Amino acid sequence: MSKELAKTYNPGEVEDRIYDFWLKGGYFHAEPDPKKEPYTIVMPPPNITGQLHMGHAMDNTLQDILIRWRRMQGRDTLWVPGTDHASIATEAKIVEAMRKEGITKEQIGREEFLKRAWAWKEKFGGRIEQQLRKLGVSCDWDRKRFTMDEGCSKAVREVFVRLYEKDLIYRGERIINWCPHCKTTISDAEVEFVEKDGSFWHLRYPFKDGSGYLELATTRPETMLGDTAVAVHPDDERYKDIVGKTLILPLVGREIPVVADAYVEQDFGTGVVKITPAHDPNDFEVGRRHNLPVINVMNEDGSINENGGKYAGLSGLEARKQIVQELDEQGFLVRVEPIQHNVGTCYRCHSTIEPRVSKQWFVKMEPLAKPAIAAVREKKVRLIPERMDKIYFNWMENIKDWCISRQLWWGHRIPAWYCEDCGEMTVARTAPDTCPKCGGAHLHQDPDTLDTWFSSALWPFSTLGWPEKTAELAHYYPTNTLVTGYDIIFFWVARMIFSGIEQMGEVPFDTVLFHGLIRDSQGRKMSKSLGNGIDPLEVVDSYGADALRFTLITGISPGNDTRYSEERVQASRNFANKIWNASRFILMNIEGKAVPDALPQALSMEDKWILHAFNRLAGEINDNLEKFEFGIAAQKLHDFLWEQFCDWYIEIAKIRLNGSDEEAAQQVRQVLVWVMNRTLALLHPFMPYITEEIWQTLPHTGEALMVALYPQYDTSLTFVQDAEKMEAIMAAVRGVRNRRAEMNVEPSRKTKLYIASDKADTFRAGEEIFKRLAYATGIETAAAFDLSGAVTIVTPDAKIFIQMDELVDKEAERKRLTKELETAQKGYQNAQAKLQNEKFMSKAPEKVVAGVRANAEKLKAHIELIASSLDALK
Repeated sequence: MSKELAKTYNPGEVEDRIYDFWLKGGYFHAEPDPKKEPYTIVMPPPNITGQLHMGHAMDNTLQDILIRWRRMQGRDTLWVPGTDHASIATEAKIVEAMRKEGITKEQIGREEFLKRAWAWKEKFGGRIEQQLRKLGVSCDWDRKRFTMDEGCSKAVREVFVRLYEKDLIYRGERIINWCPHCKTTISDAEVEFVEKDGSFWHLRYPFKDGSGYLELATTRPETMLGDTAVAVHPDDERYKDIVGKTLILPLVGREIPVVADAYVEQDFGTGVVKITPAHDPNDFEVGRRHNLPVINVMNEDGSINENGGKYAGLSGLEARKQIVQELDEQGFLVRVEPIQHNVGTCYRCHSTIEPRVSKQWFVKMEPLAKPAIAAVREKKVRLIPERMDKIYFNWMENIKDWCISRQLWWGHRIPAWYCEDCGEMTVARTAPDTCPKCGGAHLHQDPDTLDTWFSSALWPFSTLGWPEKTAELAHYYPTNTLVTGYDIIFFWVARMIFSGIEQMGEVPFDTVLFHGLIRDSQGRKMSKSLGNGIDPLEVVDSYGADALRFTLITGISPGNDTRYSEERVQASRNFANKIWNASRFILMNIEGKAVPDALPQALSMEDKWILHAFNRLAGEINDNLEKFEFGIAAQKLHDFLWEQFCDWYIEIAKIRLNGSDEEAAQQVRQVLVWVMNRTLALLHPFMPYITEEIWQTLPHTGEALMVALYPQYDTSLTFVQDAEKMEAIMAAVRGVRNRRAEMNVEPSRKTKLYIASDKADTFRAGEEIFKRLAYATGIETAAAFDLSGAVTIVTPDAKIFIQMDELVDKEAERKRLTKELETAQKGYQNAQAKLQNEKFMSKAPEKVVAGVRANAEKLKAHIELIASSLDALK
């Protein structure tokens, strides 16, 4: 490790070296220690196809802050990293790569395709890990997991079989969400509803007996090819005499009945709806109640199949166009009504979802959801912010059975085997050699794989060795804090809760912290289509990981989105430079001196003030982190270091450091080292690299800052009276400096200060501070002063007088101010003339008018300030 600091902070030179130091020290690694209270986080596993984006950077920075803080508190911390196999996304990437080679997965077969998939995983799966290391994350890389590694795969099979044996997993024919682009089912949680322009096609369905027709409307006329009934409400007086009659399905000629079902809304449209059991979930349920035929008219790619008659082979949109045209030509189309409606789309590829009937595997959700709802209601799991409770309850209380089978090759294969001799299905943990029913040896495994989220739902316990009874599982489960984005509360969070309760008998974590999205400077969501995405690694290369981390957490609050801008990163970089320069100042002043990392016996007023301020900060930062108030904590650390420590204490410390009293100088050196060391410790979880690098150069005890004790509030460091005295002096200094700045007095022009206060002793104790920071030649204190022509500054504890003649050439200053006043008045008059000009006000853009109005207000305030200064010169 370096024992001196370079002139300027170079993150590129520091970060890799520091990270390597941490790794070699084994500081990230955890082993179960029954003597210590555990603190566990499981990393939301990024996709193996992915690379670090701002969302990952935010998510992992928050986790790293928590894990570093708890580690420094002495907890037995474990942060489990890992990656997700991401079935749909990964398979799509591999299929696209093969397409460029001119081959398909069907051509090479499943076994060869899976070889390619594993090779892809080996090539790209570790990319995001390396990127996370650059960010400084301190997870236990020795324990990294993959959702398809041997242990996780065993857990998946075990859970599937257990749920099947409890009749909580079943295979059945249901309406599912089908993505014609990904060519697989997706769950309800993976459907995104997008508002799109559409139409209501109002159609006539004629009665078979020629007695007339029923009018109804549909948004998807192509699905009429699969209609098997028309429904009305049983209480609808308009239609009570036609229930049971037969209609002729236009274009198709199929006879379909009129049925009565409470599903129909009497007051919506004509109160008549077409029933297509194979292509609508509500129609499917109506069909089951009335034993209607189920006719699937769509292929996997969304085109019309052989059940669509002459329309077979057409795409859905082509079929729609032709069907509408023929309905119009044959007199069945009444009118077309333009509408806007929500259309379900695939959350990955954004293709329109086609509801279609299919035989799939499902998890029964109602019995699993009930205890998961109770866990959050009873606060066994806290959702932060609390408003997420309502969202969680609404989804869980209305949850449908979860379709878990996917028509993909990459993923956990469903552990079900079918006997080709007798048709028996066997669900087992390992592949059976023979059929348990007939003894036949001709078995084949279900070709489908499981939804990626099925394995992710087991993450908090599968990564700790379940179903084996490991020491890690016993010690670190349940985990503590899950940090994730609010957008996957249904995909992942809810499923982990019910899976943990079902398999472990305990909730998987006690708290879920939801953070918001990172938006661009205009508040837009970052996306490829907008071209506004920011590569975190480019930011790290330019400004350093600490600057990016500090930017991502400054100003944030749980559950709320935040905006990213390069200006904010620059401000964080400047903060890092401020800390660096302050540390170099301390090092220069302790060079060649034996300065222990301990407080001196004697403390001055300003020493007690900075210790009191630091102590209060330590208490507040711990409290903020307990409440997940990262943004507030970051701002407090920034303000303490920049303002109180650097701008005030270091400047005051120079008085003793440059004085002739060596004992006083040594005293302040110790306080500087002590406070800086511990403030670096407070800041370390937020900005780990720069704090570790500086700490290693200062006098300290221990191997590394990241395993040093985190500062806590200490009653022995409470100095209320001294802090109040110092604050009174500081308020007076600020007042003097501000007034001198208003009068444009050069710092080199010094004068005596007259301080009227009943706290004379306090101000006399700060005389050297006034000399250095308020440009005073000295101070005089009394209960009151009668000074003509003096400038007065008022603070809560004093009145400070400055003799103007000693500071300002009145005549020259009067001329300068008069000229400045004339310029300001002319600008104000021009602005007012524009605001009173009707032509300008009616034609100028609102933004321009607002700018002129704001400028006028600013000039008015400036005129008043100049006039006040001129009055003071009389």
